[in-house]
Amino acid sequence: MKYLRLAGLAFSVALLASCAPDYVNFPNVHYDLASTRSSPVKDITKDNIKDLGVVWSVDFKALDPSIANGNQNYPVAVDGVLYVTTGKSHVFAFDAATGKVRWHFKPDSGVDDFAKISPIVANRGVAVAEGKVFALLIDNRVVALDAKTGAVEKIVAIKDLYPGETDEITGANGYYETTAPVYFDGKIFIGSSGSDNGVRGFVMALRASDLSPAWDHPFWTVPPKGQDWLKDSHYQGGGGVWMPVTIDAESGLVYFAVGNPAPDFFGENRPGANPYTDSVVAVEAKTGKYVWDGQEIPHDLWDYDAAASPMLIKAKIGGVDKKIVVQGGKGGLWFAWDAATGAVVYDGVPFAKIDHPKPTPEGVLVYPGILGGENYAPESYDPATGYVLIPGIEYPALIKSATHQDKLDKSFGYGALIFGTTMAATPPDIVPYGTVTAIDVTTGKIVYQNKTDNMMRGGFTNTSSGLAFYGELDGIYRAIDIKSGSTVWEWQLDGDNVGGAPAIYQVKGKSYVALTSGGTKPKLFVFALGGDKTQGQPVQ
Repeated sequence: MKYLRLAGLAFSVALLASCAPDYVNFPNVHYDLASTRSSPVKDITKDNIKDLGVVWSVDFKALDPSIANGNQNYPVAVDGVLYVTTGKSHVFAFDAATGKVRWHFKPDSGVDDFAKISPIVANRGVAVAEGKVFALLIDNRVVALDAKTGAVEKIVAIKDLYPGETDEITGANGYYETTAPVYFDGKIFIGSSGSDNGVRGFVMALRASDLSPAWDHPFWTVPPKGQDWLKDSHYQGGGGVWMPVTIDAESGLVYFAVGNPAPDFFGENRPGANPYTDSVVAVEAKTGKYVWDGQEIPHDLWDYDAAASPMLIKAKIGGVDKKIVVQGGKGGLWFAWDAATGAVVYDGVPFAKIDHPKPTPEGVLVYPGILGGENYAPESYDPATGYVLIPGIEYPALIKSATHQDKLDKSFGYGALIFGTTMAATPPDIVPYGTVTAIDVTTGKIVYQNKTDNMMRGGFTNTSSGLAFYGELDGIYRAIDIKSGSTVWEWQLDGDNVGGAPAIYQVKGKSYVALTSGGTKPKLFVFALGGDKTQGQPVQ
């Protein structure tokens, strides 16, 4: 009987192993629809992380020399395939375990031509659903690719989606696309880049089946030119939606962060709070109907976008279970709202130095600066500790306003500097740096804040084993223990700066950590336990 019981136990273990999933996916740019960036992978721990090394890597310029410098991608891993984008809207599909190229989508010459006038050429990722890969091209088009082959199934120009409403969504009017689409309930949700160029920001929903509009109208984040608070302005108003939307699958609400009003540093011709700008907005996923908004910086004069994607969190606050939406803005304040009603839960927890006097033609020094606070880099949430991790930047800027909106300084070319502003700079004796801030969502209090050598431009990805991974602008890749904030692993990448956060996934029981680097060496590195320690090196 003893041997029969042991045999039965062995059979049960083998059966469970055979039933284990082949893949643990990282299915969305921010892992889940709630944008928590919290992967369930748990076998990489602070005890064995010393064994992490590179198992495969890619030099994008070796694959295609036309690929642009820089990279701000957030990889997506689905069923053993890793999807990665590069500057100028290239899309790659790799075997997620070996690095073999499955396909490469190279946009047509229209993207190259557009990149000559665009201030940014980055692409932050894709949505994978219904057998397709969806991406936004920098020249304001949406493409659906066959997920197996990369063949183009459909491509549409955003300006053509709503005739009479979206006609001006072109590069000539300051629009461009760097964000990633998000899929939910048969639709993909897209936003807009270009706040500083005076665009009219928007969020739209398109049917994944044919890229046709799923809402009667876009949700516009600012009024039409010549109406409401823009009635005396020569410019469209700003309000770009720079990063992917967040979705509550239970309630069917979509949350997104909205950028600054324009002109950036000159507010005389856009009176009032300039609603929806520098805000988190909630709308219905089915219709685009407005539900609530929370504004972080009314009548912004300092380019203090709400840039990073909001996060949706379930937490116990004041002894009560709540579903909240949280977001940290470029102004250096972190907020939380009730997810259903928009009622304020935490009203601006400061995580950076804050000093923003009104801009003058002579110039004022403002903190945390136009690149500061929390820029586009995403937060992450660890449910075990209840900690939100905020990637911060301390980069004060000297900004100067125009004396009148018609006094445009066109010598600086395309973008914010010609829209009623003059020069923005930082005194040479100021050295920017970054911060890692942990906030306990149960109290709204800062638990710890660590200084980093470089501005935090990439953001975090967590594991369920209590680690958070992130990279810095000097190419150093780190993991910290979330509970204590202490660094447990460092690696000098054989590449330039890191401007995105990793995807952490599994293929047939093996865990992988995939991260892109940018600068003049756009590359992709994939780590695993037992990997090679010669491609770059551990930091001693």
